[in-house]
Amino acid sequence: MTRFIVVPQWQGSASSRAMQLIDGAEALAGDLPRPRTVVVDVPMEAGEALDTGVLRASSLRRIRAQLDAALELSAEPVLTVGGDAGVAPAAIAHAAARCSRLAVLWVAAHPALHDPSSSPSGAFETMALGAVLGRTDAGLGLAPGTVAPERVLLAAARAADAAEEAVAAELGIRSFLIPGDTDGLLAALSGVDADGLYVHVDVAALDPSAVTGMVRPVPFGPSVTELTAAVAGARERVPLVGASLSGYSPASAAVATDDLGPLLRIVGALA
Repeated sequence: MTRFIVVPQWQGSASSRAMQLIDGAEALAGDLPRPRTVVVDVPMEAGEALDTGVLRASSLRRIRAQLDAALELSAEPVLTVGGDAGVAPAAIAHAAARCSRLAVLWVAAHPALHDPSSSPSGAFETMALGAVLGRTDAGLGLAPGTVAPERVLLAAARAADAAEEAVAAELGIRSFLIPGDTDGLLAALSGVDADGLYVHVDVAALDPSAVTGMVRPVPFGPSVTELTAAVAGARERVPLVGASLSGYSPASAAVATDDLGPLLRIVGALA
């Protein structure tokens, strides 16, 4: 059975709506099975960069330590719920420690392949996948080679900038649209020789018509049905060993439950 770790982290986001990620995480936590859910206590202070090139690195490190501790208590698959996408590297490290050939399916409009020198904002969420691939340290990333780039697949990425496109080309990371390239995505996943699958979904991967609470909406994304079908197909090919969901940023706490229907369908696909 899946365990759930909710991390209302906002410090990795560059958005002016960053603190509304707290409302989103708390709304999702309220609909998860309480006996199987842990909520990480996220500090309210922003924190300092500490000469790392990563905004708010001091707070992010504190949260990472708490998240690592929560992950270590579970021998079962974990669905980590943010907060911003910066919660994913710790959860992927936990999964990689249990699989020698972990595949990562990263479903997001923005591929998050920056490092501190290329990120236009310095926000950790812009570097999250780069951190998984060993391109960002600051006490927040994985060691290079922990996850092989050839086992990383991008899905629904349609807002990459030039620096991210260059990294993807350098590392040979393949990108597929959903639903147009779903068959190609699943065929590629079948060929990566993986013994476990980690799926990260950022809410902004969806078309803006599907969910209103997005930090950086990008048009022409998949519907919830198209996204969950792709996740289901991926799980049929490689066993799921972990997942994360990030980026739910409702306009206010008062409307935080408005999008729970579609988001809980995604939780169901990942759990």
